[in-house]
Amino acid sequence: MKPKIGFIGLGLMGQPMAANLLRAGYPLVVWNRTREKMQKLIAKGANGAVAGSSPRNVAEQCDVLITIVSDPPALEEVLWGTQGAMAGLRAGSTLVDSSTVSPDLAERISAGCRERGVDFLDAPITGGTWGAEKGELVFMVGGEPGVLKKLRPVLSVMGKHIFSLGPNGAGQTVKLAMNALLALEIQAFAEAMAIVTSSGIAAEKLVEVMQSSMARSGALDIKAPVMIEGKFAPSFPLRLMHKDLGLALELARRRGIELPATSAAYSTYSAVKAATTEDVDYAAVARFWKK
Repeated sequence: MKPKIGFIGLGLMGQPMAANLLRAGYPLVVWNRTREKMQKLIAKGANGAVAGSSPRNVAEQCDVLITIVSDPPALEEVLWGTQGAMAGLRAGSTLVDSSTVSPDLAERISAGCRERGVDFLDAPITGGTWGAEKGELVFMVGGEPGVLKKLRPVLSVMGKHIFSLGPNGAGQTVKLAMNALLALEIQAFAEAMAIVTSSGIAAEKLVEVMQSSMARSGALDIKAPVMIEGKFAPSFPLRLMHKDLGLALELARRRGIELPATSAAYSTYSAVKAATTEDVDYAAVARFWKK
């Protein structure tokens, strides 16, 4: 018998992740603040998901609860708010959080789970919406290796690489470091593109040279065409990258270290976010040089 899975958070990443679990035959109970986002999963008839009435109601029904929401306040509300999931988790069940939040919050969730006899993994992800749709995400996991071993079959439906990184909080620490690196990489390309285009050279020429040299990466292979075209449909929304940079800087402050490049990037992303009215991908940082 496959465990019954609760899934809270059906946004850009959560929707395809939950759909992959359904396709793999896992019984699924779902909840989302915007009820319309549950309909695609519920509409699959006998093989579809069941809608929970609240986070607590979902937690009460499941063996494994997966949460993936936008930011720390949203996660705190889902877990500890009115009808929060934490109060419904049964002893012996497992909570897996794939949101990107602070290591401190992950440790606080871990403590709350221990009080209830619940296992916990902080398991943030990377790989974009395309990775979520294909079931090829990368999971960065903090928590007991034994708990991860038990949950690996479930996570493997959604991801192709699952890294055990240390105790609770370790997954979030590595995720924030990864996103700081991605943000800096994309900003660096945006700066390079600004130099080239302001000199009257097509940005595509820069990409051609990069692709024939060592100066290329998976992120740029995906984002460079988007940045050149100037169309920024959100795969990884800028508002979330901005949030993650802020979390990374707060973590660095707590650790007593300075991140001057990340601080500079945060200022740039802040300016673009403040000047943007629509929900755009973080590659829209290229707009900073088009004012």
